This record gives sequence, structure tokens and C-alpha cells, in this order.
Amino acid sequence: MFLGGSLGLGAAAALAACGANDSVPAAGGGEPKPGGTLRVGALGQASNVVSDPFGLLSNDSDMLIMSLVYDPLTVPAKSPNVAPRLAASWSADARQQTWTFTLVDGATFHDGSPVRPADVVWSLKTLGGLTPWKVPVDLDSIRPSGPNAVTLRTPTPNSQLPLLLRLMTFTVKEGSTDRSGFVGTGPFRMERDSYRDGSATLVRNDNWHGGKPLLDRVIVTRFESTDAMANAILSGQIDVASSVGPLAARSASGRGDLILVRRPNDLSMPIAIRTSDGPFTDPRVREAIRLGVDRQAMVEQILSGYGSVGNDVLGTGDPTYAQRPQRNRDVSRARKLLTESGFDTGRSYPLITKREVFNEVEAAQLFAAQLRDIGLQIAVEIKESADFYDNYWAKPSAPLATASWPTNDSVMFFASKVLNSESTSNETAFKHPGFDVAYRAGLAAAPDSAAYRDASADLQQIQFDEGGYVLWGMADGLDVARSTVRNLPELPGWGRAQLERTWIES
Repeated sequence: MFLGGSLGLGAAAALAACGANDSVPAAGGGEPKPGGTLRVGALGQASNVVSDPFGLLSNDSDMLIMSLVYDPLTVPAKSPNVAPRLAASWSADARQQTWTFTLVDGATFHDGSPVRPADVVWSLKTLGGLTPWKVPVDLDSIRPSGPNAVTLRTPTPNSQLPLLLRLMTFTVKEGSTDRSGFVGTGPFRMERDSYRDGSATLVRNDNWHGGKPLLDRVIVTRFESTDAMANAILSGQIDVASSVGPLAARSASGRGDLILVRRPNDLSMPIAIRTSDGPFTDPRVREAIRLGVDRQAMVEQILSGYGSVGNDVLGTGDPTYAQRPQRNRDVSRARKLLTESGFDTGRSYPLITKREVFNEVEAAQLFAAQLRDIGLQIAVEIKESADFYDNYWAKPSAPLATASWPTNDSVMFFASKVLNSESTSNETAFKHPGFDVAYRAGLAAAPDSAAYRDASADLQQIQFDEGGYVLWGMADGLDVARSTVRNLPELPGWGRAQLERTWIES
């Protein structure tokens, strides 16, 4: 997800001219062989390093470590888009409101103690108390259900709960107030005294409930920039550069000792416009901004062609995602809408950004340059990540801001996390009664029902017409690896952290 932003527009444009389809396919096949050490590079800023699985994991390196050391209840998958992990199965009552998650048999913590329902209950309640949006349930309702299950209740019907619990529901031992020891249940355990400032050595957990992982070790190294990580993979210092960006992907395509794993539509990189306060509350102004963007130029110059044009609706991988006419650049129409709305084009408006995903700052700068053509003056302000999240993210001080989301497989995921009026992470301050009604209707309907599809269609249309996101493009995930690395995950988003079946050919 967080990849740095050092590739300038001139370099990106030059690379785009080379074409984007010349990558070497990911290595696979052959008989899996156990053993070996996989050295993985992942991006992360020193100021954002977190060693608590319940913390705000904004670094790629931290999220990778946590995903290998701890088990969430569910994880991303392809079809369906949610799969069991610490929970072997789940079921709901007819109202989709009371859920029971049955735990896998034989799960143990790295210290050998068994995983109990009480551990899961305590972890969910603790997570919910720290960050309520991560666990959308009534905390008081979470309780053990028999010897190997947990029951919980959502405030309103919620057919999407297994998906919404993916990844972040890491389980620790009951009462673990000091979580710096990394005592998890996952496929790898922390090697003693190996954790250093966001880097770590992880050792195979032979007793993992999902079967013995193939690799002996995974060494995760944190890199501050894509340039540093690209140099490390090109020089042989690491075996995998995770989400390294287009420059290293280009370099890998010309070398026989490297492979490129390309995960299409992996990362959404929208511009977030505040909708309920500030200068952009008029939907006509937001429409003008969307019409002022040259999306194809953004994909070519910012992503070097490793991506696809977006159409302002989050959740492009959802089976219910509706293909609607592409919104294209129309400068004259955009100017007319600004005039009709009485928008003040005589002043400058801030666009707040940070160097967190590849070319995020450059995307903001190109976006601002394009909107000058419709008469809108935008001043790009670059902040440190900590400053961005503390003082600007989801606040009136950022009427425009860059955003990034490493998932694209669910319209309802985004409706839950960032678009319904009660979301605590509603970064566009979007408040639309019709959207909330459709959201609740979707949660109450069975996922494969006509009622659910209708609700999803309504959510998408309202977002397209009146929402606050300018989704100009979807970036491909790009991992570069040594040619001896086999079976790297090809799932989008954090499905790429599932390394238990990855192996190395000797």
C-alpha cells in the first residue's frame, strides 16, 4: 500500500512510452519445496512504526509483519472475497444480525497455549474500544458460545460482517496489555530479539493450525523509499520488493533473474473532496472538478500505464459493480458548472498530500495542473504522514486531500468504512440520507439476493452523482522478486501478505 513517491513526472512519462505489458509473468509451478529464507522489502516511515497489532498500521512493513505473526478471523480471497483464517466457519440468524464464528480446531499461540473463545472475545472488545470502526458490533454482545465459538451482535442487520472483519481482527491472549512480545497465532513467529524499528526476522510456526508453512524464515526489512527498495532488489540484497512501483517493475522486465507479479486494480488513489462543509459543498462544483481531470493522462504519467482509468465509484472489483458511461474530461462543461454555481475562482484552494504511496505527491501536482484549465487554482501542500493524519485527514482543514485504499473488491466495504454518515473515517464528510437508506438495506439483505444488488446499484449511483471522491485511476500492485521465488500471492490489497505457501526453488 504505502510505497513512497520519488518517481518524477518526466521519468514516469518516459517509462510510459515503453509500454506497460512487457512484464515477465510470476513464477509458479513445480513441486513445492520446504525450507529457505525469504527476504522481503516493504515500505514504511520511521515516524509511523507500530509494534502493536491493535495500532494504526499505516506502514507496509508493519502490516506485513502483523499479518504473518497474527491471525485475523477472516482474510481476503478471490471468489468469494472472504476466506476463513482463525474462524473456520460462520453463520447468522435470519435477520443477519446475530453471528456465530466457529474457531478452527487446534489453534495455539506461539507460546504453546491454546486459543480460547475468551481470547477472541477480549481481542474484539479491546479493538472495538480503541478503534470502533474496525469492529462494527455491539461490544457488550461479544461472548463465548460453547467451547470453540464466539457470538456477537451487530447494531443493525449486517450481511457483510465476515468481510468487514477481514485482516484487522488480530487475536492476542486475553489480558495482553503489553503486546510488544508479538505472541500471535499466525504461520510465522517472531525470532527472539529480532525486531528492530519496523524490521524483523520471522521463523516458521511448525504448529500453525493451517499446516506447516514452506519457508523456514521470512526477513522483513523496512525501506523509507521506493528508490532504496528498488536498488535492494536489483542488487540482490532482498528477494521480494513488495509494492515497489513502476520504475523497478520496468527494470525487472528486462532481467532474466527477476520476475514481476502484477496485481491489477490493486490500489485506489482518489482525490477526496469534503462535501458537507467548506468550499465544495455544491454538487455542481464537485462535478466540475471531476470533469476537469484527464484520467488517461493521470494513468499514463503517474502509474506509467500500470493501471486503469477510474470512474469515481469505489469498489471496482465487486461482482455487483455496475459499468456506467465513462466520465471523461470536458473543460467547457466544467467551466460552465463553476459559473452556474457562483464558485469563487479568484482564490486558491489547498490540496493536502503526503508521500505515502508511489507518486502520490506527483498525482496531486498533475491534478492541480489539469484543473487550472477549468479556472480552478489549487495549491498542493505536502505534509509528513503523522501531521497529515493528526491535523488534516477527515478534517475541514483539508477541503481537498489525496487518499489511498489497498482494496477494491466491495462496494459495501467502502460504504461502511468511509461513506455512510456514521462512519468515523468518513474522509469526505459525505452525508446523504438516500445513501444511508440504501446502505442499511444492503446490510439487511442476503449477499446474493436481488435486494442486495439493488441496494448496491443505488449506492454506486449516488456516489457517482454526488459523492466526494475523484477516482481517476486504479493502480496495479507491482511486486518484483527473484526468479527462484515461487507462488507469491496474486491477490489485490493485503491478500499479498499470505506467504505461508510461498517457496524458493534451489
